[in-house]
Amino acid sequence: MEDSSTPTFTEVPFQKKDSAHPRTLTDEDRDRLKKQDDKIVSDFKQQKLEKEARRNWDLFYKRNSTNFFKDRHWTAREFEELASSQKDASLVLLEAGCGVGNFLFPLLQENPSLFIHACDFSPRAVQFVKDNPRCAPDRCNAFQCDLTKDDLRANVPAASVDMATLIFVLSALHPDTMPRALENIHRVLKPGGCVLFRDYGLYDHAMFRFAPGHKLADSFYVRQDGTRAYYFSTDELAKLFTTAGFSVVSSEYVLRETVNKKEGLCVPRVFVQGKFVKKTQTGQNHEIPVTEQDENRTSSVNDTEEHSCNT
Repeated sequence: MEDSSTPTFTEVPFQKKDSAHPRTLTDEDRDRLKKQDDKIVSDFKQQKLEKEARRNWDLFYKRNSTNFFKDRHWTAREFEELASSQKDASLVLLEAGCGVGNFLFPLLQENPSLFIHACDFSPRAVQFVKDNPRCAPDRCNAFQCDLTKDDLRANVPAASVDMATLIFVLSALHPDTMPRALENIHRVLKPGGCVLFRDYGLYDHAMFRFAPGHKLADSFYVRQDGTRAYYFSTDELAKLFTTAGFSVVSSEYVLRETVNKKEGLCVPRVFVQGKFVKKTQTGQNHEIPVTEQDENRTSSVNDTEEHSCNT
């Protein structure tokens, strides 16, 4: 969790970078990564973490209630499809990994005609959504689901969803189970439906904060509370989606620096952002153009998006 003594940072505007490496590593960065390799989490403990993954997220929401993440008003600015959805009638959206509703409730408020299926791994998080007075049954269907094991079609009709979101969700899964989660979402999307994706990118500042004994595998770590985090490259992200039956509209790094002038600290943040479309039966896709917004990206994502490791 965030240390209350953590200094406050001011934001520097986002940049977009399409190279294979999201940032240039310093000697200190390389040394930190090398030290992480000195003590990898044992196979026994890794199996235990996998078995207790739902429990660990449930405990996270028990400790933090609805107070940890701020409402995500930035999503419509980052994804033009969400802004356009405010003009479309009867649009159906799936939020995979809804948490306590920080994304879905602002979006429901902005679009009175939108219907959202919202699921989360944590039963406690889902109950927070259901207990929220803004959760109307005619606007929102909230349910608990393990995307890697439970068939979404038990709660969402097949090929009925226009758009799905994965916002800081896939990184919490074991890499071996990620393909199953994407295939699960693929089954409920309409042909031509799209997935809007945002998550942690390779060499994000948080990746270097893990002490030895927290590394599970390449780019995969465990926090002190037992929740896990994976840091994606754009190439592997694109491969994951294409293997699951999607076409890649965009897959890119989004960079930001947060600065504390008083302490003289500059923190480089790296995220990955993408749009992926379910292929139609003929193998063709409904056209989702790369927008001017994609070409010249700015952002106002809040630092609290990070479920930080206090290692």
